[in-house]
Amino acid sequence: MELTTIWFVLIAVLWIGYFVLEGFDFGVGTLLPVLGRNEGAGGATGETRRRQMLGAIGPFWDGNEVWLLTAGGATFAAFPHWYATLFSGFYLPLLLILVALICRGIGLEYRGKVDSAAWRRRMDVMIVGGSVVPAFLWGVAFTNIVRGVPIDADMEYVGGFWNLLGPAALLGGLVTLTLFLTHGAFFVALKTDGRLRHDARALALRLGLVGAVLAVVWLWVVHASTGTPLSWALAGAGALALVGGLVAGRGGREGWAFTGTFVAIALATASLFVALFPDVMPSSLDPAWSLTTENAASSQKTLGIMTVVAAVFTPLVLAYQSWSYWTFRRRISGHHIPTDVHPAAATDETVARDDGAVSTR
Repeated sequence: MELTTIWFVLIAVLWIGYFVLEGFDFGVGTLLPVLGRNEGAGGATGETRRRQMLGAIGPFWDGNEVWLLTAGGATFAAFPHWYATLFSGFYLPLLLILVALICRGIGLEYRGKVDSAAWRRRMDVMIVGGSVVPAFLWGVAFTNIVRGVPIDADMEYVGGFWNLLGPAALLGGLVTLTLFLTHGAFFVALKTDGRLRHDARALALRLGLVGAVLAVVWLWVVHASTGTPLSWALAGAGALALVGGLVAGRGGREGWAFTGTFVAIALATASLFVALFPDVMPSSLDPAWSLTTENAASSQKTLGIMTVVAAVFTPLVLAYQSWSYWTFRRRISGHHIPTDVHPAAATDETVARDDGAVSTR
């Protein structure tokens, strides 16, 4: 196999890892005001439920973002022309995603630093907005990449911002948003207990039905012009995995339900890269002007050095992240969350619990 093909596959794997892991983070963040409501008399408060949800993703969200950084760095090093054209042509959407991710990080890190309900509400807004924007715009971006954008003979994007917001692209944004919401709701159901667990599972089933319909239409639109037998097979398998996850969720098996959405997102993303290959950014003006794994790649020497480095460090990163998920594998209960300690005066142990370490109890 050519080194260019190997690195195309590795970049695809990095994006798959990012979407299946960061996807549930986006879903949980977006659902914060929906699932984080008061249960009524005798039930958990909305603040307790929100802290359960944030505690569920607390140990993972910043590690999950590493997949994005690695995918961007690998693209820059392995396919510099792809990176240059993508980041110049998609500058505004990618800037919005970056700002949203920064806002979300601020909200997650600083929410419990001030003993003020108004402060926490402002941080919640940042978390929700910082989750919705990238969840939607990643679908817009990848739909455009696979279907093709205006690229001229000099490998430069010659369209405008509004060229990226066609009906198919907006549909792609809705698909990724609804799939991540379903994925996140099942993750909340898997990682919490009490009424929050049941509410999250019920919401995931409703969102999943909407997401399944939108995803089928979107995959048909995307693969109609660029699909291959393998990409169609992967898309179909992803649809079946989503349906299987919803069936498992209906039966109360949150672990299998989360696995179903995990596999569905992974296979759908893989189908896009299979449909894209050997292009990396097709030109809608002239197929001869498309960026491919050959004309957009670095030198063979550069790819060879990168391959050795990736072979050494990738297993270490995967082992560490697997260990972190295993360590924080238990459910988070509402009674684990202290209600009589103000965040500003909390001890180190209390802060650790608010950040999610309580899940090891």
